[in-house]
This record gives sequence, C-alpha cells and structure tokens, in this order.
Amino acid sequence: MKKTKDLTRREFIKAAAVSGIGLTVVPAHVLGGTGRVAPSDKINVALIGCGTQALKMLPDWLKRPELQFVSVCDPNRESYDYPLWGKSKGEKKGAPGGREVGRARINEFYAKNAGKAAYKGCSAYADFRELLEKEKGVDAVFIMTPDHLHATVAAAAMKKGIMAGSHKPVGNFMHETRVVCEMAKQTKIPTQLFAFQDPKELYVLKEWINQGLIGEVKELHRWTNRPMWPQGSPYLPTNTPPIPDGFDWDLWLGPALPRTYSPDYTHTVFRGWYDFGGGCLADMGYYGFWKDWRLLNLGMPISAEGSASFTCEIRDFRSTWVENNLSYPHAATLQWEVP
Repeated sequence: MKKTKDLTRREFIKAAAVSGIGLTVVPAHVLGGTGRVAPSDKINVALIGCGTQALKMLPDWLKRPELQFVSVCDPNRESYDYPLWGKSKGEKKGAPGGREVGRARINEFYAKNAGKAAYKGCSAYADFRELLEKEKGVDAVFIMTPDHLHATVAAAAMKKGIMAGSHKPVGNFMHETRVVCEMAKQTKIPTQLFAFQDPKELYVLKEWINQGLIGEVKELHRWTNRPMWPQGSPYLPTNTPPIPDGFDWDLWLGPALPRTYSPDYTHTVFRGWYDFGGGCLADMGYYGFWKDWRLLNLGMPISAEGSASFTCEIRDFRSTWVENNLSYPHAATLQWEVP
C-alpha cells in the first residue's frame, strides 16, 4: 500500500471521499511540498456556470493552493445584465457574468499570483459536454449553473470519472436527485454539496440541548424573506425579445422542455419557475436545514403538509382562483414531522 505522501492527485481525491474529509482539510505533505503545492499535485478544476454566485465564490476558491482552475463553461459568453443584489446605487448596467468574465478573472489571478504580465491557461466553453470531452486533465467540476442543470452536469462528470462538487440543490426534481445520488454510490466518485454553514454557536446550542438546559426540543421554526425575485405568476412570460448575441438559449435550457426565450427565465430569476429552480426552499432552506439536521441528529421526515398563497382574477364579475402549474407561490408554509 502506498504511503500518504506518494498518493497521486486522483488517488487523493478518491481517498478523501472514502474518509469523508472532502476537500477541506489537506495535509501539506499530501500535496507535494512544504509550503507550496507541486503543479502535478494540484486538483484541476473546471467551473461550470459563471453567473453572479459563481463569480462571488471564485476569489476564495482561487486562493486555495491545492486547486487549479483550468477551464470554465457557460452558455452566455459575456454580458452585464445580471440582477444586482442590495440597494440601488444608480447603476447603469447589471452585474457581469458569462464564461469570458470567468476566464478573465481566473487568468488575471494566476498572472498576478505568479508575478507575470499575462496568463492564458484557462480555457472556455459554451457546452459542458464539449469541455468534459476535450479537457482530459480535469479532476473535478464545480457546478454553479441554475438548479435545473445541477444533476445533469454531475451525472455527466461522474460518468467520466470526474469528481462533482455542486452548489445547492443536488437536483431540481426528486427523481433526478435520487438518480444522481445513486450514481455517486455506485461509481464511488467523490461528490460534495457546497452550501452548508457550520458556525461555532451551533455547537454551543448542541451542548445546551445535550445537557438538558432548554428541555426537550419539540418544534423548530424557520422562515425567510425570500423570494427576492419575481414569482407567483400562473402565466408564461410575455417579454420575449430576440436571443442576445453570445447567449446559447438551447444550451441554457439543457434538459428542460423547449420554449421561447425570455430574460424573465434567466440570470438569477430562474429560481421562481418550477422547471428551472427550487424556489425559496432550495435557495435558503439548505443553509438552515443543514444546521437543524446536524444539531438535532434528525432522520427522514415521515409526513409533510403545506399551504400556499394563491392568485385570483375577476372573471364574469366574480373572483376566481387561477391554477398555477408554472411558478412557486408568493408565500408558503411547510410542516414536516421528523422522528
């Protein structure tokens, strides 16, 4: 059996998955040196999806010496029309996004880090399938696409023997989530879900509960001010301008059913539509429920109930409920019974 210091890059990734440490705690001797990581030992990463969330997380990822970002992918080439978060500051354009924005930031970081005028080691693709086929040295993909592509990209990566790390959720529908989780078990390819929070206060509260200081926990309540994007409409978008230059609408749709392009589907606002996102629950729920399940050591829910807001219209001089099979409601209450 090889000693730890002799592990190859791919062997380390596999060992990390089996041991459960993921990619977070990495001894220096595993990565090939005292203080610096040998290029041959770096984990070559392809970033799939270059929207606002990916570009927000990218700087911290780039600082990790064990990671080397070698390629990016996004069906959008480059644009400055992504919705901005926070209060208005009188901006004349939206946030940047797209594969060329991602590639530029990666190349700029590595050039500056190496003290060079330029670096051109990061490739860019519109189609993740082409990336997986051509970039033979990729060890891992970080999936930062809209929700409806998470499972599709993860499955494609695992079929190639490539580690799949994904932002939440694992999949947009229960069926695809189960399929991709089963694939991870069968292939034993390392996988990781990025969205979690592990504050120290969590363990203080856990100790209080274990010592009986607050009594038996019978109910737990969570809430959010989401949605912070348009949703609740029972109708398809009527805003259907021409597809922007440099944006591949068919690639963005991926496994979803074909439809007419609308900016009301894309760039941050996708979460409100059943076909493309998981709504508030998949957006903010992951952060809170991760802590709840870990804190209370909860099992799988045995029952679930829900109620939601609805839309009415005046038809024939009467208020009439409108069936909505397209988007999430403006507000909802969900209740699980957990053993």
